[in-house]
Amino acid sequence: MAGFLDRAREQAQRGISQGKQRLDEVQAQRAGNDLLKKLGAAYYAEHRGTGSHEATQHALQALEAHIAANGDAFLR
Repeated sequence: MAGFLDRAREQAQRGISQGKQRLDEVQAQRAGNDLLKKLGAAYYAEHRGTGSHEATQHALQALEAHIAANGDAFLR
């Protein structure tokens, strides 16, 4: 009986671990998409004359930092 419970506990832990990993991936993807959207908005504002080059550069640096930390899978 203890062997069955141990296997069930291990399987539950694996499921929890996989769920947390997937949640982290989804959150990183959403954050990347938000940063990409902010970069696009900053670029558009800059070229309309209502934004600054510094804002565009800041958005680009934030996006590059996210890619360095999490990869670029959200771009696909």
